[in-house]
Amino acid sequence: MREIVINPITRLEGHGKITIFLNDEGNVEEAYFQVPELRGFEKFCEGRRAEDLPIITTRICGVCPVAHHMAGAKALDAAFNVEPPETAKKLRELMYCGYFIYDHTLHFYYLGGPDFVVGPDAPPAKRNILGVIEKAGLEIGKEVIKHRAYGQKITEILGGKATHPVSACIPGGVAKGLNEEERQEIEKMVRSCVEFAKFSLKLFDDIVLKNTDYVNLIKSEPYTLKTYYMGTVDKNNKVNFYDGDVRVVDPEGREFVKFSPEEYLDIIEEHVEPWTYVKMPYLKKVGWKGLVDGVENGVYRVGPLGRLNAADGTATPLAQAEYERMYNTLGGKPVHNTLAYHWARLIELLYATERALELITDPDITSKDIKNKPGEPGEGVGIVEAARGTLIHHYQLDENALAKKVNLIVATTHNVPGICMSIKNAAKGLIRNGQVTDGILNKVEMAFRAYDPCFACATHFAVGEMPLEVEIYDSQKRLLKTLRR
Repeated sequence: MREIVINPITRLEGHGKITIFLNDEGNVEEAYFQVPELRGFEKFCEGRRAEDLPIITTRICGVCPVAHHMAGAKALDAAFNVEPPETAKKLRELMYCGYFIYDHTLHFYYLGGPDFVVGPDAPPAKRNILGVIEKAGLEIGKEVIKHRAYGQKITEILGGKATHPVSACIPGGVAKGLNEEERQEIEKMVRSCVEFAKFSLKLFDDIVLKNTDYVNLIKSEPYTLKTYYMGTVDKNNKVNFYDGDVRVVDPEGREFVKFSPEEYLDIIEEHVEPWTYVKMPYLKKVGWKGLVDGVENGVYRVGPLGRLNAADGTATPLAQAEYERMYNTLGGKPVHNTLAYHWARLIELLYATERALELITDPDITSKDIKNKPGEPGEGVGIVEAARGTLIHHYQLDENALAKKVNLIVATTHNVPGICMSIKNAAKGLIRNGQVTDGILNKVEMAFRAYDPCFACATHFAVGEMPLEVEIYDSQKRLLKTLRR
């Protein structure tokens, strides 16, 4: 049996590898997706002060720290039984929109987009942001860099730091308000971001949707997976990144369940496989049937496509029009085509900019009423929609407001069963008779890349021991001994 290893896989956050096994005929017998790294945030948060948790957990990842900060803040609100003032909620959501702007821009142009803009069969040296700039033009490259910086600047103004925000570390509100000068600066950036999001969708339309080969690739069987879908919705079942109930729909698009944050343990169970350091969540009432899709298995997917499938639309007009166009183009709801995650991501980018504009022009956004007094410490769950999907923080505090237990279910963790199946399906559909090219292997990677996974975030649990290799050298830098665990 022939073995093909892609290690490391590329253009993602964190580290992973793909191992493909071919049978004697040269066709795919099995394909495994493995996460060989371990990070123990759940454990070393124990014993820390409650107000430290929304700051410590941002260090899980340098790409999605705002999501962990906000989920932590909401978990503390619940643990201290305090509701933030309306202005504080709006400031938190506005910062969150800034995060979505820079994060979705990063993925489309730097990580996922090169597969379409430059082409999946292009040389590896071209499949990156430099290749995108070369193909699309220097001026477009400048706009990409500028608007990603705008998203981070919004986060910095509201959160205190561009990468690891600190403003929402207090239960019941935020530590910093917004003055009129800052409001005007953010409004100017947001208005520009709205136009950039519209441009990005136009670019996707011109490069991808007008290319018959790309549309056929999106709709093809190797990139199709029929699962349940999960996402946070408002009271009208419209997409909401910051607050609401979590809605799950089945593979036919019918509502399966809608639950509040504190009910998540009644809905979600986690399966463990011995060959990876990441757990595999599933819907408890459906059950775990393995790495197979369909209504009989409790595997579900989250993230941009998961959110749009789980919702009845978006709450802003321009994004809603694009939402309707996507489903009309791809045959109605729900869309099971994994590569459609990229289109959904750009629709969400537009929604984030529109929602940010609503918030920054709200007369109450500069109010000084930004925090309420917390109650006694207890237990709380905070859920937000990270760029990659539903993010859950669950804190149990003792009487001294120290963390007794911390449970995190990160967006990419939800998607791992789907990622594993997507990689296997792509490998089986693309590799025939032992014919393997760099372009084919890149198309296999495209199956996981669509999810914009963050494996640094996702790995918090281990079965067995962390792999360890120690090399011992003498004073002349000669290798004396290698120790492995």
